[in-house]
Amino acid sequence: MSATHRPAPAVDPALQGVLDDLHVNLSPTVRPEDLDAVRAGGLTPPLQDILRNRSVRSEDRRIPGPDGAPDVLLSILRSDRQTPPGPGIVFFHVSGNIFGDRFTGIAPIVDYVEQLGAVVVTVEYRLAPEHPAPAALDDAYAALTWTSKHAGELGFDPAKLLVAGISAGGGLAAAVTLRARDEGLPVIAGSLLLSAGLDERNDTTSSHQIDGIALWDRTSNDTGWDLLLGDRRGTDDVPAHVSPSRTADVSGLPPTYIDVGSVDTFRDEDVAYASAIWAAGGDAELHVWPGGYHLFELLAPHAPVSIRAREARLAWIRQLLSR
Repeated sequence: MSATHRPAPAVDPALQGVLDDLHVNLSPTVRPEDLDAVRAGGLTPPLQDILRNRSVRSEDRRIPGPDGAPDVLLSILRSDRQTPPGPGIVFFHVSGNIFGDRFTGIAPIVDYVEQLGAVVVTVEYRLAPEHPAPAALDDAYAALTWTSKHAGELGFDPAKLLVAGISAGGGLAAAVTLRARDEGLPVIAGSLLLSAGLDERNDTTSSHQIDGIALWDRTSNDTGWDLLLGDRRGTDDVPAHVSPSRTADVSGLPPTYIDVGSVDTFRDEDVAYASAIWAAGGDAELHVWPGGYHLFELLAPHAPVSIRAREARLAWIRQLLSR
């Protein structure tokens, strides 16, 4: 049976109701003409709702952009109770390469301020099509290096610097990890790639299965990559690390945590990336959550599978930080 005719795995029944409600106003398929609609927001809660009744404060900061580009806007989330210094986490938001802001999908990362004493730095990177690749990667790397250099000022342990990203932001987290390895700075203690978009070729079995169903389907993925790369997509002109799965050598990476749902377009490229890290002698932990569609944990945070996903990730981080 060809990839294009394979049925998709079933959605977890505890997640189905949320998906049905989403489909009332949000199609699983995003095309270029839908750009204004997806940029209207509302996919995940705003920061003020996330921080309500929590001992977490947010501070905005502008830092120099890469190579004369505009300044990069960051938000720094921390607690006044962070003693001794905990980890620093640089976060790259949900975007599909084309929408969202530095707070889109940040809720589970904010938890680490309270659970781990973390300082979270979330990055407003430039979006396509106005800013094609590698603009977002350059912004992300500028933010990462700035955060590393300012660990003392920000109040985190520089030996415990993590990167984390969700969806296209997960691809950026993988990309800056590769770039930091290649350039020798900064030293990253661990990478969290969550439902990560890693491969602009979009030709896996899962990408064919998730077509017109679930959330951020195969056509949506084509839209995001096309707007990011234009005519360079699928050629040797794709900038280094922008499509992390195209990187031939994934040796020498820090411990990497990868999780994704079984009903996610990105499932097979995430599995393949973990396999490549293992084949290179590296350290990766992979979770494929049965019945989970793209962003299921963000959209249905109280479902049992979402709770298990958060618990597993927190356990991995705690173990990493205890080394």
